[in-house]
Amino acid sequence: MSEISAGDAMATAASTVGWRRAGIAGAAIGVIAAGAAAGVAVERLTVGRGMRKRARLALDATGPYGSLRGLPGRAVADDGTELYYEVDEVEPGGAAGTDGTPSGAPAGPRRRRLFGRKAPAPVTVVFSHGYCLSQDSWHFQRAALRGLVRTVHWDQRSHGRSERGRAQAQGVHVGIDQLGRDLKAVIDAAAPEGPLVLVGHSMGGMTIMALVDQYPALIRDRVAAVAFVGTSSGKLGEVSFGLPVAGVNAVRRVLPGVLKALGSQAELVERGRRATADLFAGLIKRYSFGSRDVDPAVERFAERLIESTPIDVVAEFYPAFTEHDKSAALPLFRDVPVLILAGDKDLVTPSSHSEAIADVLPDAELVIVPDAGHLVMLEHPETVTDRLADLLVRAGAVPESSNVGGHGSTAQQPGG
Repeated sequence: MSEISAGDAMATAASTVGWRRAGIAGAAIGVIAAGAAAGVAVERLTVGRGMRKRARLALDATGPYGSLRGLPGRAVADDGTELYYEVDEVEPGGAAGTDGTPSGAPAGPRRRRLFGRKAPAPVTVVFSHGYCLSQDSWHFQRAALRGLVRTVHWDQRSHGRSERGRAQAQGVHVGIDQLGRDLKAVIDAAAPEGPLVLVGHSMGGMTIMALVDQYPALIRDRVAAVAFVGTSSGKLGEVSFGLPVAGVNAVRRVLPGVLKALGSQAELVERGRRATADLFAGLIKRYSFGSRDVDPAVERFAERLIESTPIDVVAEFYPAFTEHDKSAALPLFRDVPVLILAGDKDLVTPSSHSEAIADVLPDAELVIVPDAGHLVMLEHPETVTDRLADLLVRAGAVPESSNVGGHGSTAQQPGG
């Protein structure tokens, strides 16, 4: 081997090692932030890489979860960031009593007028997703409620189809309060009038708390009900992720600095994450789900949601969670129906955090779902949809006779 060839080989080997280290670190930290921290599914390591790649492509084709689309729109946040949302209107004769005709579409039956005024605005259910996810994480609930009630699904800044946060691109720290103001902008654009039901998972639940904390009149005047799914009002810095105490303490010491470093080397880390896709998949499975028999297509769907979040977005959002504390805002929810739901095996926002919220809201319905992890709405969609439907009935958003039974099941076609 020539001297040049040997040097090239050494450089290639060093580069490969560097990518692998960056990839493992990026995958581990990205999944910690999104709902995974450590642990590898052994079976992922015993199947050929080519076979695993073909299996992932097959699952993407046979399980097109997240394919539901609505009428698109964009709201503008206070820093100029464009936030993408979609509206699913009520079908003619639907539960909310509107004609459901999207803006710009051919007009349907005229709305009934009362003394020369148009009928009251319908109830709108606004879904807010979690960290490193997108509006598509509510796929099953969206399928179940389609045509029964008006819904708004939006992508948080820097997630999904929303624009990268303009303030963050300029180095401004992102906080949960900013997300609350973003939600207000989406409501102003997509549901400027009429009653609201606010549904939030994980970071989405925190966003709702920040919204009401900054706009308390909103819950008094318009909010008919609230659902908190797998979320927390604070003390997330104490979460162990199922790791031993020594391991958790080590992660807490180094994680902020490592995230900052990885965020500055986004391209390298993304290449590493792709190279370690199997490790990434194992981490997601461990920290997103609590049961063993999750539909493989749903597992793959969760992978696609989380792996689509760039590492620099993961890095810039992470500090907001250790700073998050909205426990003082919880009493504002005492006068509306509230559903608090969590998985009993959630390692990211443990069910004890939901129980702490319920302690402040004793009239709320608290549901702890057995054998469920952080992505409970994907893992046990029937349970989540059932309790959400009951909340909507209590809030007057849908009549009690509405049939949502059987919808939102992984045993059905993805379109519900």
